[in-house]
Amino acid sequence: MNKLNHYAHSGHCYPELVEKKDGKVIALMKAMLWKNDFYRIDQRFHKILKEPIKDGINILFCASISFDPMHGLSLRIIDIDPVFSLGELEREKQETIERLKREGIYDQNRKVAMAMLPQRIAVISVETSKGYSDYLKILEHNPWGYTFFNFLFPSLLQSERAIPSIINQLKRIKKVIHHFDAVAIIRGGGGDVGLSSFNNYELAREIALFPLPVITGIGHSTNETVVEMVSFKNAITPTELADYLIQMFHNFSVPVKKAEEFITERSLRILKDERLKFHNTMKYFKSVTQHQLSKNHNNIAGLTSALTQQAKFQLLQSDQNIDRNRQHILKFTPLVIQYRRQRTSEIVNRFLKQTADFIMAQQQSVQQVEKHVNFLNPENILKRGFSITLDQHGKAIKDSAKLNAGDTITTILASGKVVSKIEDVLNHRDDE
Repeated sequence: MNKLNHYAHSGHCYPELVEKKDGKVIALMKAMLWKNDFYRIDQRFHKILKEPIKDGINILFCASISFDPMHGLSLRIIDIDPVFSLGELEREKQETIERLKREGIYDQNRKVAMAMLPQRIAVISVETSKGYSDYLKILEHNPWGYTFFNFLFPSLLQSERAIPSIINQLKRIKKVIHHFDAVAIIRGGGGDVGLSSFNNYELAREIALFPLPVITGIGHSTNETVVEMVSFKNAITPTELADYLIQMFHNFSVPVKKAEEFITERSLRILKDERLKFHNTMKYFKSVTQHQLSKNHNNIAGLTSALTQQAKFQLLQSDQNIDRNRQHILKFTPLVIQYRRQRTSEIVNRFLKQTADFIMAQQQSVQQVEKHVNFLNPENILKRGFSITLDQHGKAIKDSAKLNAGDTITTILASGKVVSKIEDVLNHRDDE
């Protein structure tokens, strides 16, 4: 039955019946389901399947066939067997399980590592679902004060439209997967037909391969769905799912609490033992200290007495040494002074003699130099018959080549000067 086509104002239904093969429609026919028959059949569906009759289910029905020349062939549905629809759901479920096992992914999600303390939960549910509300209430009011962060990814959870809706939210969670520790799918109860979407292969495969642990609490049904089978953890109700998360914290907290109590008790015992040891050590230390102080006091008294006697003896010896040194100094000081005076007199005499000899030698040297200087004096040279000839500019003439006829020259003698006028100049070559 592809569509029920129920009209509320009249109560009648005009179902659309189809037959499919390999996903394609190969037969299509309209039918009629009158008001009274619909109510009777719907009540049986509620009683057996806990769900109303609806679109998209396989049905086994009883119908009367009629033919009208104007309207053609028609079917009037008289009864529908709800037990058959329940069997079809079970067949789909088994096919999904077998396919997942063939592909080796049936228990894949259960192999994903769960955080030791899963606090950040991505929740797929209907915002107004009572199951979701109960789940939050249990977590937020847990008596141990454990804190959880739940972020809702709203989705349809019933009918065929639930499948793409849940898959789409799982894909959204993958994009922000690092923000979460686990995914919770929460639904507040329902019958087997209402849970049929959770036997869908595509949805079950997406959950089996999901990289985070997927935990489910999708109803009170005793007939477990494929999604619950492949998920990391299945709780019958949202409340039980919340208790499971709290229990994980409790499993961690209780040993920690016991460890805390053990550490506290052990620490107190150690402190008590150490305090007793410290007290005993203090008593022993006090006794040893007093004994050592008394011993040291006696030693100090003895050392003080010995030091006093030794100091007096040293002072007496020092006084005697000083006296002997004073007498020694008084005795030998005049002799030392006399000896030093003699030595000083000898040094002075030797210095005076050496100084006189040095001065005499220097005077003789100066006289010798003076004698040589006087010997080279121009006046003495002129006295020996030499003369000096100057040109008209007063410069000594050394080369006749620099003179010309008619030049005036001056000749200086030992006594007087002679001024001459050159008549002719003869050089060495002319002389030759």
